[in-house]
Amino acid sequence: MASSRADERKLESGGEPAAPASAGIHPAFYIALWIACSGSVILFNKWVLAAAHFDFPLFLTSWHMVFATGMTQVLAKTTPYLDSRHKVPMDSATYMRAIVPIGLMFSLSLILGNFAYLYLSVSFIQMLKATNVAATLLATWIFGMAAPNYKVLGNVAIIVIGVIIASYGELKFDLFGFLIQIGGVVAEAIRLVMVQRLLSSAEFKMDPLVSVYYYAPACAVINGLLTMFVELPRMTMNDIYSVGVFVLIANAFVAFLLNVSVVLLIGKTSAVVLTMAGVLKDILLVVCSMLIFGDPVTAQQYFGYSIALGGLTYYKLGAEKMASLANDIKFQINDTRHNNPGRFKTIVGSVIFGFFMIMLLSFYRSVPGSTAGVPSV
Repeated sequence: MASSRADERKLESGGEPAAPASAGIHPAFYIALWIACSGSVILFNKWVLAAAHFDFPLFLTSWHMVFATGMTQVLAKTTPYLDSRHKVPMDSATYMRAIVPIGLMFSLSLILGNFAYLYLSVSFIQMLKATNVAATLLATWIFGMAAPNYKVLGNVAIIVIGVIIASYGELKFDLFGFLIQIGGVVAEAIRLVMVQRLLSSAEFKMDPLVSVYYYAPACAVINGLLTMFVELPRMTMNDIYSVGVFVLIANAFVAFLLNVSVVLLIGKTSAVVLTMAGVLKDILLVVCSMLIFGDPVTAQQYFGYSIALGGLTYYKLGAEKMASLANDIKFQINDTRHNNPGRFKTIVGSVIFGFFMIMLLSFYRSVPGSTAGVPSV
């Protein structure tokens, strides 16, 4: 897809970037907050659904949407953060025609994404999510939102090849979980195309928090109806008590905080920083998945995922921005080496040590019978 990363951010978040947050806090704080919230949501959901054996992904998704609906309603009535919603020409007919179908796809992507945690490791799911750009690109072509571009297709093919290599190296591969995750990727791609169509009108401009204000109620109703027929008949209060009411509240709050952190991040960083923060987040999630859940990651998966991440970074930034970023990194390295050699040696030593520790841990996880680090519940 030939649009700029700024357009992609607007597309993915559901609207225009929000106004910059307070200038008194360094942008690195918002980057760290977004990475922490995004990673926490994924790891928290994985723990609740798999490690804590709360086998109700539909209910969990519905609860998130109910919580988000309540929080946005409170913020709308008590703070100015959602005042921009008044600029959106929304009535009942428009809501049913535009928001509900998007909410349906959003619900489907969330539901399938949560179901995948029951069958696949967090590390492997993150690798599969690299195919989001390929699915979105194909969806824009199929729905006539963009003309086919074979140069871009070649770039996306590199990402897909990397994911295929990583998939063949997955030790805990589950075909059903794999198909569920791919279904979630397709649903998310269709949702993004529908959002792009909605935003093609200048009247519909929403920052991420306002989009949650409109989408969350629709998603809550859709997910709630599915939960009522699929999971509630076999669900008891003992299931909720077993995982903990406070845990479920904390889980929903972290999920909602992620939407708030997106608003803050978009207003404080550049497209390049946001892209690289996303890549860093994915790498950290793979490592955290190994440490927390004992997910094995093979050398073949490292190789394949590295190809996918390289292709993904090139797709989002392009050759010119990547060259500029490389020059900036080179300048920072040389500057630190000459002006603060002690710090430079510490950083380099820490990176090398961390790399070898990850390689050692990965090798240990791949040894049959190794269960160290797997949390007991």
